[in-house]
Amino acid sequence: MPNKKSAAKELRKALKRSAQNKKVLNRLKDSVKICLKQIKAGDKNIKEDYKKTIKAIDKAAKKGVIKKNTAARKKSKLMKKINAFK
Repeated sequence: MPNKKSAAKELRKALKRSAQNKKVLNRLKDSVKICLKQIKAGDKNIKEDYKKTIKAIDKAAKKGVIKKNTAARKKSKLMKKINAFK
């Protein structure tokens, strides 16, 4: 338990921020999983979902949930798998 009023407020803010970050991260992970499933299944509409996945990765990087280089690495790995699928 926080002893000061400002510490209590910081705790509330931290809880809100972590909930928002978790939502962004879950959306990112879900879209990557969907994209990987489509690659394994051999779906032809992979390009459309790849764009959504890239958008989710970029949003997470912009909001600071993941680092910029992590986002670049994820996009690169995903594109390699899509190109190998063709």
